[in-house]
Amino acid sequence: MLVCKLCSPLRRGDLFFYESRAEESVRVFIPLCVEEKEKRLETMDFRLDIDFLREESVRLIESTGLGHGLAVSLQSIVSLGVILLLAWYTGRLARWIMKEVAPHIADKTKTIWDDKLVDNRFFTKLSYYLLGAVFFFLDDLIASEGIRKFSETLTGTFFTIVTILVISSFLDTIYQVYKERNPKEKGNLKIYIQLIKVVVYSFGAIVIISFFANKNFIDILKGLGAMATILLIVYKDTILGFVAGISLSANKMLEVGDWIVVPNCNADGTVLEIGLNTVKVQNWDMTITTVPPYKLISESFINWRGMEQSGGRRIKRSISIDIDSIHFLSVEEVERFEKFKLLKEYIQEKKKYLQENNPNEDILCNQRHLTNVGTFKAYIENYLKASEKVHPKMTFLVRQLQSTATGLPIEIYFFSKEQAWGEYEQIQADIFDHIFAVTKEFGLRIFQNVSASSLATIAEHIDPAGRK
Repeated sequence: MLVCKLCSPLRRGDLFFYESRAEESVRVFIPLCVEEKEKRLETMDFRLDIDFLREESVRLIESTGLGHGLAVSLQSIVSLGVILLLAWYTGRLARWIMKEVAPHIADKTKTIWDDKLVDNRFFTKLSYYLLGAVFFFLDDLIASEGIRKFSETLTGTFFTIVTILVISSFLDTIYQVYKERNPKEKGNLKIYIQLIKVVVYSFGAIVIISFFANKNFIDILKGLGAMATILLIVYKDTILGFVAGISLSANKMLEVGDWIVVPNCNADGTVLEIGLNTVKVQNWDMTITTVPPYKLISESFINWRGMEQSGGRRIKRSISIDIDSIHFLSVEEVERFEKFKLLKEYIQEKKKYLQENNPNEDILCNQRHLTNVGTFKAYIENYLKASEKVHPKMTFLVRQLQSTATGLPIEIYFFSKEQAWGEYEQIQADIFDHIFAVTKEFGLRIFQNVSASSLATIAEHIDPAGRK
């Protein structure tokens, strides 16, 4: 049944809009005046054409003898299939353009922004908008109100997800461009990028919920107040990580590239990445350890950055001298040590001092004497000072420690110029190889626990025949 509200006949070419009154089973067409017709043509021509096509398609199906409800369902399924097919081909075309054309254009420009955008698939994700636009403009072709509403909900959700992906790619591009332009900058920009992403994802989730709940976005936000406790539990690590990240960054406690040791987390290596929820550390065995940022605030850790910035790396080792091998130097030993280049000046100064301060007495204890361990200590000091590997402007000590059951410890404490692990270990090995080898020249013995071979040697000296 066709009814005209203005009681005027409808002619071919007249512009009208359609009202459906299911309760009256009436289709009402309202003709428009010329002025109104021109106004509607400017703003609603496309939409009215869609409405016209929808109604005509339903009428065409009804003309085959099907009922109105069945015709609407069939028309909706066919329309949805056509829209899906058109959207799929449109999406493929858009993605092809973005994948093939955009990289060529980016290669011809001098800026790195477009290159990074291509690497992060920014333009490819941007092409998804065209796929969603097909649904946005053509979903009115669907006659079924329920299917059309569901399609609109899915379309809004799709646009929201695409927007999140586009923003995420753009944020990744900002971070990569920043790191490339500032390679030596160790600021924790990634923490802020990740925080923005969390906010974007959260708002996107709320928007999607508002679509499916058919509620206003603001109303959904108001309802979140009652869920504050749940949100705090869900985002506990994120909130703690962000606060810890701000503290680490503001106090310059941690930077990318730092060598850190976190005993409780078995982390000992270089910081690769500082994120919102994790700090990624590459250990020296090339394994990766992830540490929550808040653990670096609540628990102690060692940062070797100060050593790296100082220009030197500490070497602190000791050797234990057998106390039974310590004695005063004889005149012959003094004369022999005076021939050592590293001891010549030291022996001459000590001989002069002893001549001036020793009384003319024959009792040994009433005179000052040089000892082999003291001369050995002076030799080590001069040997290290003469080495080009020792840092001359940093702490330098060769000292005696408290004697123990394992002998008298002589501690060598200095800083090497080399900080790299391999060179650093080689310097230590070279220095202590020489110290161990030269000890015998001073009549000293290095203390070590008795081994099986040592016991065998002792037994042979006691009983050369080897009898038990």
